[in-house]
Amino acid sequence: MGKLSLNGKDLRKIGYPESKVIGIAIQVMHQYYKHSNEAEAIDILKDVLAAPDAYLEDAALGKIAAALLDEIRPKNDVIPLEQKRKEYAIYGFENIEMGAINQMEIAMKLPVTVAGALMPDAHQGYGLPIGGVLATNNAVIPYGVGVDIGCRMCLSVFDLPGDFVNDNIEKLKGFLTRNTVFGSGGTIKNPMVDAVLERKEFSENKLLKSLHDRAFKQIGTSGSGNHFVEFGIVEIKEVNNALGLAVGNYIGLLSHSGSRGLGATVANHYTKLAMQNCKLPNEAKYLAWLSLDTQEGMEYWLAMNLAGDYASACHHVIHDKIARVLNEEPLCRVENHHNFAWKEIHNGQELIVHRKGATPAGKNVLGIIPGSMTAPGYIVSGKGLEASLNSAAHGAGRRMSRSKALSSITMNDMKKLLKDHGVTLLGGGLDEAPQAYKDITKVMQAQTDLVDIVGVFYPKIVKMDQ
Repeated sequence: MGKLSLNGKDLRKIGYPESKVIGIAIQVMHQYYKHSNEAEAIDILKDVLAAPDAYLEDAALGKIAAALLDEIRPKNDVIPLEQKRKEYAIYGFENIEMGAINQMEIAMKLPVTVAGALMPDAHQGYGLPIGGVLATNNAVIPYGVGVDIGCRMCLSVFDLPGDFVNDNIEKLKGFLTRNTVFGSGGTIKNPMVDAVLERKEFSENKLLKSLHDRAFKQIGTSGSGNHFVEFGIVEIKEVNNALGLAVGNYIGLLSHSGSRGLGATVANHYTKLAMQNCKLPNEAKYLAWLSLDTQEGMEYWLAMNLAGDYASACHHVIHDKIARVLNEEPLCRVENHHNFAWKEIHNGQELIVHRKGATPAGKNVLGIIPGSMTAPGYIVSGKGLEASLNSAAHGAGRRMSRSKALSSITMNDMKKLLKDHGVTLLGGGLDEAPQAYKDITKVMQAQTDLVDIVGVFYPKIVKMDQ
Protein backbone atom coordinates (compact mmCIF):
# COMPACT_ATOMS: atom_id res chain seq x y z
CA MET A 1 0.00 0.00 0.00
CA GLY A 2 1.19 3.47 -0.84
CA LYS A 3 1.37 6.41 1.46
CA LEU A 4 -1.53 8.81 1.02
CA SER A 5 -0.90 12.30 -0.34
CA LEU A 6 -3.84 14.65 -0.82
CA ASN A 7 -4.12 18.38 -1.32
CA GLY A 8 -6.84 20.98 -1.65
CA LYS A 9 -6.78 20.88 -5.43
CA ASP A 10 -7.68 17.17 -5.37
CA LEU A 11 -10.75 17.86 -3.21
CA ARG A 12 -11.91 20.90 -5.15
CA LYS A 13 -11.86 18.79 -8.35
CA ILE A 14 -14.48 16.42 -6.91
CA GLY A 15 -16.74 19.23 -5.69
CA TYR A 16 -15.60 20.03 -2.15
CA PRO A 17 -16.37 23.67 -1.26
CA GLU A 18 -13.56 26.18 -0.84
CA SER A 19 -13.77 26.34 2.97
CA LYS A 20 -12.54 24.83 6.22
CA VAL A 21 -14.06 21.52 5.07
CA ILE A 22 -11.04 20.89 2.84
CA GLY A 23 -8.58 21.22 5.72
CA ILE A 24 -10.67 18.96 7.95
CA ALA A 25 -11.02 16.35 5.19
CA ILE A 26 -7.28 16.28 4.46
CA GLN A 27 -6.45 15.99 8.14
CA VAL A 28 -8.91 13.14 8.67
CA MET A 29 -7.78 11.20 5.61
CA HIS A 30 -4.10 11.55 6.45
CA GLN A 31 -4.75 10.47 10.04
CA TYR A 32 -7.16 7.57 9.51
CA TYR A 33 -6.53 6.49 5.91
CA LYS A 34 -2.82 7.16 5.54
CA HIS A 35 -2.16 3.70 4.09
CA SER A 36 -4.78 4.08 1.35
CA ASN A 37 -3.85 5.26 -2.13
CA GLU A 38 -5.19 8.45 -3.69
CA ALA A 39 -7.87 6.72 -5.75
CA GLU A 40 -9.29 4.91 -2.70
CA ALA A 41 -9.27 8.10 -0.64
CA ILE A 42 -10.99 10.09 -3.38
CA ASP A 43 -13.74 7.45 -3.68
CA ILE A 44 -14.34 7.64 0.08
CA LEU A 45 -14.48 11.43 -0.03
CA LYS A 46 -16.91 11.33 -2.95
CA ASP A 47 -19.22 9.05 -0.96
CA VAL A 48 -19.15 11.36 2.07
CA LEU A 49 -19.81 14.40 -0.13
CA ALA A 50 -22.77 12.67 -1.80
CA ALA A 51 -24.47 11.67 1.48
CA PRO A 52 -22.91 13.35 4.54
CA ASP A 53 -25.87 12.43 6.79
CA ALA A 54 -25.01 8.77 6.40
CA TYR A 55 -21.54 9.28 7.88
CA LEU A 56 -22.32 11.44 10.91
CA GLU A 57 -21.89 8.53 13.33
CA ASP A 58 -18.55 7.43 11.83
CA ALA A 59 -15.74 8.21 14.30
CA ALA A 60 -13.46 9.56 11.57
CA LEU A 61 -15.56 10.48 8.55
CA GLY A 62 -18.22 12.02 10.79
CA LYS A 63 -15.95 15.04 11.24
CA ILE A 64 -15.95 15.65 7.49
CA ALA A 65 -19.68 15.01 7.28
CA ALA A 66 -20.50 17.49 10.05
CA ALA A 67 -18.36 20.18 8.42
CA LEU A 68 -20.03 19.55 5.05
CA LEU A 69 -23.51 19.82 6.53
CA ASP A 70 -22.55 23.06 8.21
CA GLU A 71 -21.50 24.44 4.83
CA ILE A 72 -24.53 23.10 2.98
CA ARG A 73 -27.03 24.41 5.54
CA PRO A 74 -28.25 27.87 4.51
CA LYS A 75 -26.85 30.45 6.91
CA ASN A 76 -30.30 31.67 7.85
CA ASP A 77 -31.47 28.17 8.83
CA VAL A 78 -32.52 27.92 12.46
CA ILE A 79 -31.48 24.75 14.28
CA PRO A 80 -34.63 23.44 15.97
CA LEU A 81 -34.76 22.49 19.62
CA GLU A 82 -35.80 18.97 20.49
CA GLN A 83 -39.50 18.66 21.27
CA LYS A 84 -38.92 16.85 24.56
CA ARG A 85 -36.35 18.02 27.05
CA LYS A 86 -33.94 15.63 28.72
CA GLU A 87 -34.42 14.95 32.43
CA TYR A 88 -32.32 16.85 34.95
CA ALA A 89 -32.04 17.17 38.72
CA ILE A 90 -33.08 20.32 40.60
CA TYR A 91 -31.82 21.02 44.11
CA GLY A 92 -33.69 23.46 46.35
CA PHE A 93 -36.58 23.87 43.88
CA GLU A 94 -38.72 25.89 46.30
CA ASN A 95 -36.16 28.72 46.45
CA ILE A 96 -35.44 28.98 42.71
CA GLU A 97 -37.19 31.57 40.55
CA MET A 98 -39.16 30.33 37.56
CA GLY A 99 -37.02 32.37 35.17
CA ALA A 100 -34.01 30.18 35.98
CA ILE A 101 -36.03 26.98 35.67
CA ASN A 102 -37.45 28.09 32.32
CA GLN A 103 -33.93 28.76 31.03
CA MET A 104 -32.82 25.31 32.16
CA GLU A 105 -35.83 23.72 30.44
CA ILE A 106 -34.74 25.32 27.16
CA ALA A 107 -31.09 24.29 27.62
CA MET A 108 -32.17 20.67 28.12
CA LYS A 109 -33.75 20.72 24.62
CA LEU A 110 -30.55 21.56 22.77
CA PRO A 111 -29.57 18.82 20.27
CA VAL A 112 -26.08 18.70 21.80
CA THR A 113 -27.30 18.38 25.42
CA VAL A 114 -26.70 15.06 27.17
CA ALA A 115 -27.35 15.85 30.85
CA GLY A 116 -27.88 18.75 33.25
CA ALA A 117 -28.57 19.86 36.81
CA LEU A 118 -29.74 23.04 38.56
CA MET A 119 -28.13 24.15 41.81
CA PRO A 120 -30.03 25.61 44.82
CA ASP A 121 -28.56 29.11 44.39
CA ALA A 122 -29.84 29.34 40.81
CA HIS A 123 -31.24 32.53 39.33
CA GLN A 124 -31.88 33.84 35.83
CA GLY A 125 -28.95 34.85 33.64
CA TYR A 126 -28.21 34.93 29.90
CA GLY A 127 -28.65 31.62 28.11
CA LEU A 128 -27.81 29.11 30.81
CA PRO A 129 -29.06 30.25 34.24
CA ILE A 130 -26.61 31.12 36.98
CA GLY A 131 -26.37 27.87 38.93
CA GLY A 132 -26.91 25.80 35.79
CA VAL A 133 -24.79 22.76 34.95
CA LEU A 134 -24.97 21.46 31.40
CA ALA A 135 -23.15 18.52 29.81
CA THR A 136 -22.90 18.52 26.02
CA ASN A 137 -21.50 16.25 23.35
CA ASN A 138 -18.36 17.72 21.74
CA ALA A 139 -19.75 21.27 21.92
CA VAL A 140 -18.87 24.26 24.07
CA ILE A 141 -21.34 27.08 24.76
CA PRO A 142 -19.54 30.37 25.50
CA TYR A 143 -22.53 31.75 27.43
CA GLY A 144 -22.73 28.40 29.22
CA VAL A 145 -19.36 29.30 30.70
CA GLY A 146 -20.26 32.95 31.23
CA VAL A 147 -18.77 36.33 30.42
CA ASP A 148 -16.35 36.23 33.34
CA ILE A 149 -14.45 33.11 32.33
CA GLY A 150 -12.78 31.38 35.26
CA CYS A 151 -14.55 33.47 37.90
CA ARG A 152 -13.39 31.69 41.02
CA MET A 153 -12.81 31.54 44.75
CA CYS A 154 -9.51 31.39 46.59
CA LEU A 155 -8.98 31.02 50.34
CA SER A 156 -5.68 31.19 52.23
CA VAL A 157 -5.71 30.08 55.86
CA PHE A 158 -3.08 31.57 58.20
CA ASP A 159 -1.82 30.39 61.58
CA LEU A 160 -3.14 33.45 63.37
CA PRO A 161 -5.83 33.30 66.09
CA GLY A 162 -9.40 34.36 65.34
CA ASP A 163 -9.25 37.44 67.58
CA PHE A 164 -6.33 38.79 65.51
CA VAL A 165 -8.86 40.50 63.22
CA ASN A 166 -10.65 42.46 65.93
CA ASP A 167 -7.32 43.45 67.49
CA ASN A 168 -5.89 44.71 64.18
CA ILE A 169 -8.81 46.22 62.25
CA GLU A 170 -6.98 49.34 61.02
CA LYS A 171 -3.83 47.47 60.06
CA LEU A 172 -5.77 44.86 58.08
CA LYS A 173 -7.88 47.52 56.37
CA GLY A 174 -4.63 49.13 55.23
CA PHE A 175 -3.32 45.79 53.92
CA LEU A 176 -6.45 45.34 51.78
CA THR A 177 -6.51 48.94 50.57
CA ARG A 178 -2.84 49.02 49.52
CA ASN A 179 -2.68 45.56 47.98
CA THR A 180 -5.88 45.35 45.95
CA VAL A 181 -7.22 47.13 42.88
CA PHE A 182 -10.89 46.87 41.87
CA GLY A 183 -13.06 47.87 38.92
CA SER A 184 -13.59 46.84 35.30
CA GLY A 185 -10.83 49.16 34.11
CA GLY A 186 -8.54 48.68 37.10
CA THR A 187 -4.84 48.24 36.36
CA ILE A 188 -1.61 48.02 38.36
CA LYS A 189 1.18 50.48 37.68
CA ASN A 190 4.00 47.99 38.28
CA PRO A 191 2.36 44.57 37.85
CA MET A 192 4.06 41.37 38.91
CA VAL A 193 5.29 39.06 36.16
CA ASP A 194 3.64 35.66 36.05
CA ALA A 195 4.34 32.61 33.87
CA VAL A 196 0.79 32.67 32.51
CA LEU A 197 1.66 35.83 30.57
CA GLU A 198 4.33 33.89 28.67
CA ARG A 199 1.92 31.27 27.38
CA LYS A 200 2.16 30.47 23.67
CA GLU A 201 -1.58 31.05 23.18
CA PHE A 202 -0.91 34.80 23.33
CA SER A 203 1.21 34.57 20.19
CA GLU A 204 -0.84 31.93 18.34
CA ASN A 205 -4.26 33.58 18.59
CA LYS A 206 -4.71 37.04 17.03
CA LEU A 207 -7.38 38.07 19.54
CA LEU A 208 -5.32 36.97 22.54
CA LYS A 209 -2.27 38.73 21.15
CA SER A 210 -4.22 41.99 21.12
CA LEU A 211 -5.20 41.44 24.77
CA HIS A 212 -1.75 40.66 26.15
CA ASP A 213 -0.84 44.18 27.19
CA ARG A 214 -4.12 44.65 29.03
CA ALA A 215 -3.76 41.26 30.71
CA PHE A 216 -0.27 42.24 31.87
CA LYS A 217 -1.54 45.47 33.43
CA GLN A 218 -4.52 43.81 35.11
CA ILE A 219 -2.89 40.76 36.63
CA GLY A 220 -3.49 40.76 40.37
CA THR A 221 -6.58 42.98 40.14
CA SER A 222 -10.25 42.26 40.90
CA GLY A 223 -13.46 43.11 39.10
CA SER A 224 -16.53 45.07 40.14
CA GLY A 225 -19.99 43.82 41.09
CA ASN A 226 -19.84 40.95 43.58
CA HIS A 227 -16.07 40.55 43.47
CA PHE A 228 -14.24 40.98 46.77
CA VAL A 229 -11.13 40.39 48.84
CA GLU A 230 -11.81 39.95 52.54
CA PHE A 231 -10.35 38.95 55.87
CA GLY A 232 -12.38 36.67 58.07
CA ILE A 233 -12.31 33.93 60.66
CA VAL A 234 -12.04 30.31 59.56
CA GLU A 235 -13.65 27.89 61.99
CA ILE A 236 -12.60 24.24 61.98
CA LYS A 237 -14.73 21.99 64.19
CA GLU A 238 -13.91 18.46 63.07
CA VAL A 239 -10.72 16.53 63.79
CA ASN A 240 -9.08 14.68 60.89
CA ASN A 241 -10.58 17.18 58.44
CA ALA A 242 -9.71 17.34 54.75
CA LEU A 243 -7.58 20.48 55.30
CA GLY A 244 -5.35 18.76 57.82
CA LEU A 245 -5.88 21.60 60.30
CA ALA A 246 -6.29 21.30 64.05
CA VAL A 247 -9.69 22.17 65.50
CA GLY A 248 -9.89 25.90 66.21
CA ASN A 249 -10.18 29.36 64.67
CA TYR A 250 -7.76 30.85 62.12
CA ILE A 251 -7.45 33.99 60.04
CA GLY A 252 -8.54 33.52 56.44
CA LEU A 253 -8.11 35.65 53.31
CA LEU A 254 -10.90 35.00 50.82
CA SER A 255 -11.11 36.41 47.29
CA HIS A 256 -13.69 36.23 44.51
CA SER A 257 -12.91 37.42 40.98
CA GLY A 258 -12.29 36.20 37.45
CA SER A 259 -10.28 36.76 34.29
CA ARG A 260 -10.81 40.51 33.96
CA GLY A 261 -10.89 42.19 30.53
CA LEU A 262 -9.15 39.19 28.96
CA GLY A 263 -11.97 36.77 29.75
CA ALA A 264 -14.77 39.21 28.98
CA THR A 265 -13.39 39.99 25.52
CA VAL A 266 -12.85 36.31 24.72
CA ALA A 267 -16.39 35.48 25.86
CA ASN A 268 -18.02 38.22 23.81
CA HIS A 269 -15.97 37.52 20.68
CA TYR A 270 -16.67 33.80 20.58
CA THR A 271 -20.30 34.16 21.65
CA LYS A 272 -20.80 36.39 18.62
CA LEU A 273 -19.17 33.78 16.38
CA ALA A 274 -21.27 31.02 17.91
CA MET A 275 -24.48 32.99 17.36
CA GLN A 276 -23.53 33.66 13.74
CA ASN A 277 -22.71 30.03 12.96
CA CYS A 278 -25.26 28.29 15.18
CA LYS A 279 -28.63 29.96 14.76
CA LEU A 280 -31.16 28.86 17.36
CA PRO A 281 -34.75 29.88 18.12
CA ASN A 282 -34.92 33.29 19.77
CA GLU A 283 -35.53 31.88 23.25
CA ALA A 284 -32.34 29.82 22.98
CA LYS A 285 -30.10 32.18 20.99
CA TYR A 286 -27.61 32.75 23.84
CA LEU A 287 -27.04 28.99 24.03
CA ALA A 288 -25.34 28.92 20.64
CA TRP A 289 -22.43 26.49 20.65
CA LEU A 290 -19.12 25.90 18.92
CA SER A 291 -18.21 22.38 17.93
CA LEU A 292 -14.80 21.30 19.16
CA ASP A 293 -14.19 19.88 15.68
CA THR A 294 -14.08 23.42 14.27
CA GLN A 295 -11.27 25.93 14.30
CA GLU A 296 -13.42 28.44 16.20
CA GLY A 297 -14.36 25.84 18.78
CA MET A 298 -10.77 24.85 19.47
CA GLU A 299 -9.69 28.50 19.55
CA TYR A 300 -12.31 29.24 22.19
CA TRP A 301 -11.40 26.14 24.20
CA LEU A 302 -7.73 27.12 24.32
CA ALA A 303 -8.58 30.76 25.07
CA MET A 304 -11.02 29.72 27.81
CA ASN A 305 -8.40 27.57 29.51
CA LEU A 306 -5.87 30.38 29.27
CA ALA A 307 -8.37 32.81 30.81
CA GLY A 308 -9.03 30.34 33.62
CA ASP A 309 -5.33 30.03 34.40
CA TYR A 310 -5.01 33.82 34.22
CA ALA A 311 -7.85 34.20 36.74
CA SER A 312 -6.07 31.79 39.06
CA ALA A 313 -2.84 33.77 38.71
CA CYS A 314 -4.68 36.99 39.61
CA HIS A 315 -5.80 35.45 42.89
CA HIS A 316 -2.36 34.08 43.65
CA VAL A 317 -0.76 37.49 43.13
CA ILE A 318 -3.21 39.06 45.60
CA HIS A 319 -2.79 36.32 48.19
CA ASP A 320 0.99 36.28 47.91
CA LYS A 321 1.19 40.07 48.33
CA ILE A 322 -0.98 40.04 51.43
CA ALA A 323 0.82 37.01 52.88
CA ARG A 324 4.06 38.98 52.62
CA VAL A 325 2.71 42.02 54.48
CA LEU A 326 1.23 39.69 57.10
CA ASN A 327 4.66 38.05 57.31
CA GLU A 328 2.91 34.67 57.29
CA GLU A 329 2.94 31.64 55.03
CA PRO A 330 -0.53 30.15 54.56
CA LEU A 331 -1.16 26.81 56.23
CA CYS A 332 -3.28 25.79 53.25
CA ARG A 333 -5.02 27.22 50.22
CA VAL A 334 -8.36 26.14 48.74
CA GLU A 335 -9.59 27.38 45.36
CA ASN A 336 -12.01 26.56 42.58
CA HIS A 337 -13.49 27.90 39.36
CA HIS A 338 -17.25 28.33 39.12
CA ASN A 339 -17.60 29.76 35.57
CA PHE A 340 -15.89 27.24 33.35
CA ALA A 341 -16.22 24.14 31.15
CA TRP A 342 -14.38 20.86 31.69
CA LYS A 343 -13.90 17.65 29.71
CA GLU A 344 -15.19 14.92 32.01
CA ILE A 345 -16.29 11.29 31.76
CA HIS A 346 -19.88 10.64 32.81
CA ASN A 347 -21.50 7.24 32.34
CA GLY A 348 -18.57 6.19 30.17
CA GLN A 349 -18.86 9.14 27.76
CA GLU A 350 -16.58 12.15 27.45
CA LEU A 351 -18.70 15.26 27.82
CA ILE A 352 -18.16 19.01 28.01
CA VAL A 353 -19.51 19.99 31.43
CA HIS A 354 -20.40 23.68 31.74
CA ARG A 355 -20.69 25.03 35.28
CA LYS A 356 -22.05 28.56 35.09
CA GLY A 357 -22.12 29.66 38.69
CA ALA A 358 -21.58 26.14 40.06
CA THR A 359 -18.78 24.59 42.11
CA PRO A 360 -17.02 21.36 41.08
CA ALA A 361 -17.95 18.72 43.68
CA GLY A 362 -16.33 15.50 42.59
CA LYS A 363 -15.54 12.93 45.26
CA ASN A 364 -13.28 14.57 47.90
CA VAL A 365 -12.77 17.69 45.73
CA LEU A 366 -12.42 20.79 47.92
CA GLY A 367 -14.17 24.05 47.15
CA ILE A 368 -15.56 27.25 48.65
CA ILE A 369 -19.18 28.39 48.66
CA PRO A 370 -19.42 32.00 49.91
CA GLY A 371 -22.45 33.64 51.52
CA SER A 372 -22.60 37.44 51.46
CA MET A 373 -20.94 40.41 53.19
CA THR A 374 -22.44 39.29 56.49
CA ALA A 375 -23.31 35.62 55.93
CA PRO A 376 -20.79 32.81 56.40
CA GLY A 377 -19.12 30.97 53.57
CA TYR A 378 -18.34 27.25 53.58
CA ILE A 379 -15.30 25.16 52.81
CA VAL A 380 -16.71 21.97 51.33
CA SER A 381 -15.65 18.54 50.14
CA GLY A 382 -17.55 17.07 47.21
CA LYS A 383 -19.44 13.79 47.42
CA GLY A 384 -19.25 13.04 43.69
CA LEU A 385 -22.99 12.65 43.07
CA GLU A 386 -23.54 11.75 39.42
CA ALA A 387 -27.08 13.19 39.35
CA SER A 388 -25.61 16.66 39.98
CA LEU A 389 -22.80 16.04 37.46
CA ASN A 390 -20.40 16.32 40.43
CA SER A 391 -21.49 19.90 41.10
CA ALA A 392 -22.76 22.15 43.91
CA ALA A 393 -23.88 25.75 44.41
CA HIS A 394 -21.36 28.56 43.94
CA GLY A 395 -22.77 30.87 46.60
CA ALA A 396 -25.98 32.06 48.21
CA GLY A 397 -27.37 33.26 44.88
CA ARG A 398 -29.27 36.47 44.29
CA ARG A 399 -32.89 36.84 45.38
CA MET A 400 -33.07 40.42 44.06
CA SER A 401 -31.84 41.92 40.84
CA ARG A 402 -29.37 44.77 41.15
CA SER A 403 -32.00 47.32 40.17
CA LYS A 404 -34.46 45.98 42.73
CA ALA A 405 -31.81 46.02 45.44
CA LEU A 406 -30.94 49.64 44.65
CA SER A 407 -34.57 50.68 44.79
CA SER A 408 -35.63 48.73 47.88
CA ILE A 409 -32.65 48.69 50.28
CA THR A 410 -31.45 51.82 52.06
CA MET A 411 -27.89 52.60 53.09
CA ASN A 412 -29.04 52.72 56.72
CA ASP A 413 -30.49 49.21 56.37
CA MET A 414 -27.22 47.87 55.07
CA LYS A 415 -25.07 49.71 57.64
CA LYS A 416 -27.19 48.35 60.48
CA LEU A 417 -26.85 44.79 59.21
CA LEU A 418 -23.09 45.17 58.83
CA LYS A 419 -22.83 46.53 62.38
CA ASP A 420 -24.98 43.73 63.80
CA HIS A 421 -22.59 41.18 62.29
CA GLY A 422 -19.40 43.04 63.17
CA VAL A 423 -18.37 43.49 59.53
CA THR A 424 -16.30 46.40 58.21
CA LEU A 425 -17.04 47.24 54.56
CA LEU A 426 -14.59 49.05 52.28
CA GLY A 427 -16.35 50.04 49.06
CA GLY A 428 -19.36 48.05 47.95
CA GLY A 429 -22.82 49.32 47.08
CA LEU A 430 -26.48 48.64 47.79
CA ASP A 431 -26.68 46.35 44.75
CA GLU A 432 -24.45 43.98 46.72
CA ALA A 433 -26.19 44.41 50.08
CA PRO A 434 -26.61 41.17 52.05
CA GLN A 435 -30.38 41.55 51.78
CA ALA A 436 -30.11 41.03 47.99
CA TYR A 437 -28.96 37.43 48.51
CA LYS A 438 -30.67 34.19 49.45
CA ASP A 439 -30.26 32.59 52.87
CA ILE A 440 -27.01 30.64 52.54
CA THR A 441 -28.08 28.20 55.29
CA LYS A 442 -31.08 27.14 53.18
CA VAL A 443 -28.84 26.76 50.13
CA MET A 444 -26.51 24.49 52.10
CA GLN A 445 -29.42 22.47 53.49
CA ALA A 446 -30.61 21.83 49.94
CA GLN A 447 -27.30 20.24 48.91
CA THR A 448 -26.38 17.90 51.74
CA ASP A 449 -26.28 15.12 49.14
CA LEU A 450 -23.68 17.06 47.14
CA VAL A 451 -21.07 18.26 49.66
CA ASP A 452 -19.78 17.83 53.21
CA ILE A 453 -18.88 20.96 55.20
CA VAL A 454 -15.21 21.03 56.20
CA GLY A 455 -15.01 24.53 57.69
CA VAL A 456 -16.85 27.84 57.95
CA PHE A 457 -15.59 31.31 56.98
CA TYR A 458 -17.04 34.37 58.75
CA PRO A 459 -16.38 37.69 56.90
CA LYS A 460 -14.98 40.51 59.02
CA ILE A 461 -13.29 43.08 56.73
CA VAL A 462 -14.69 43.17 53.20
CA LYS A 463 -13.08 45.10 50.33
CA MET A 464 -15.06 45.64 47.12
CA ASP A 465 -15.17 48.08 44.23
CA GLN A 466 -16.18 51.63 45.22
